[in-house]
Amino acid sequence: MKQFMGKNFLLENDTAKVLYHNYAKEMPIHDFHNHLSAKSILDDIQFKNITQVWLGGDHYKWRALRTNGIVEQDITGDTPDHEKFLLWAKTMPYLVGNPLYHWTHLELQRYFNIYEQLNKDTAEMIWKKCNEKLQTKEFTVRNLIKMMNIKVLCTTDDPVDNLESHIAIAKENLDFKVFPTFRPDKAIHIEKPDFVNYVNSLSEVVGYEISCYNLLEKALLERLEFFHENGARVSDHALDEVLYASSTEKEVSEIFQKALKGEELSLIELKQYKGYILTQLGKAYSKKGWVMQLHIGALRNNSSRMFKKLGPDTGFDSINDEVCAKDLSKLLDSMDAIDELPKTILYCLNPRDNEVLATMLGNFQGGGIAGKIQFGSGWWFNDQKDGMERQLEALAQLGMLSRFVGMLTDSRSFLSFPRHEYFRRILCNKLGKYVENGEYPNEVKFLGKVVQDICFNNAVNYFDIEIS
Repeated sequence: MKQFMGKNFLLENDTAKVLYHNYAKEMPIHDFHNHLSAKSILDDIQFKNITQVWLGGDHYKWRALRTNGIVEQDITGDTPDHEKFLLWAKTMPYLVGNPLYHWTHLELQRYFNIYEQLNKDTAEMIWKKCNEKLQTKEFTVRNLIKMMNIKVLCTTDDPVDNLESHIAIAKENLDFKVFPTFRPDKAIHIEKPDFVNYVNSLSEVVGYEISCYNLLEKALLERLEFFHENGARVSDHALDEVLYASSTEKEVSEIFQKALKGEELSLIELKQYKGYILTQLGKAYSKKGWVMQLHIGALRNNSSRMFKKLGPDTGFDSINDEVCAKDLSKLLDSMDAIDELPKTILYCLNPRDNEVLATMLGNFQGGGIAGKIQFGSGWWFNDQKDGMERQLEALAQLGMLSRFVGMLTDSRSFLSFPRHEYFRRILCNKLGKYVENGEYPNEVKFLGKVVQDICFNNAVNYFDIEIS
């Protein structure tokens, strides 16, 4: 029987152990997609207790607590932090096979040097030890980042954001870089009830009324330029459904006017508008040398009751099962046809689509860029062991795993970075199996370089962001 989450956790063979301990373990981290607060980094905040850093805003944990029968008041309400922590500790033993069990204990080990299992019996001891450390100067947000050897963080930001925190951070001589990511979802999701309000907010930022589609596009491109001037080299788009139909500027302008009047849009009109504006943005990203990220397949805010009570991103989302291949192909081709397709990372939430995306990559590679079109890491409901292994296997068999840009946290928590270690162990175990099974030569030095590239170097080269 192996030691619980010991030195060789998830490493099932000798080659995997060598690859992880000699090559992967000490590599820096390039976390190119997360939802961390730049202001918290600027202010170098200090959390008062482990509940604030662990359970505040973490909808993964909130879902688990609800499933374990904990009432909402004790999850997102004003129940005291100590009581919330005790309820999380009591829930932990029931998370058999869930990545939350592994992530929680990796975070206890790596940040707090606590190797006991979290449960109702150890809860008070762990509460006390964690809080004692969190109240020292070594556990401010910036130091939490440095502990994990983070070199690059890319936050997620709306075009209307003034980026004042990023601008201020850039003036400081930190050991890591923090860059914004351009996420114009609210301008693209024209069918949403808050679309008109968002257009008005964007108008206020750019200083002129956005009364037609041309001015909307102008405003977005101006904000893109502002983001570029302040370090952004990445965009992000939540495509819950991939919608594309060819369209003209005139048709899109008419659709935009209908939306401003509050008129209902047909499916074909949604496809035309979204396809057109995404193509225009993609061409702009290409000219700037940016990376475009497309997150595909979430079914959001399923509980209308809880959405009204708590709002979005509170743990009521799931996997969508809409097909995506044809419209995704058309969308990418709309840019590739004129040789203006930017570097692109495709993520799918439904693992059924792994092979769809892994084969889509090969249609649009080229331009002398290694891995120009990427199959993104196991995302959200797929960033568990099986989900990562399936993503790696699909990419290895149908694409080129060695050019993969690797893992990201997609997290709102400043304690989430051991997820990179989780991924690295799974990666090394995967490559080790190829060697042990005679499917790849025992060329550990070369494979070690591949591991280090996937862990960090590929992302550095791909995103072309200055990190020194």
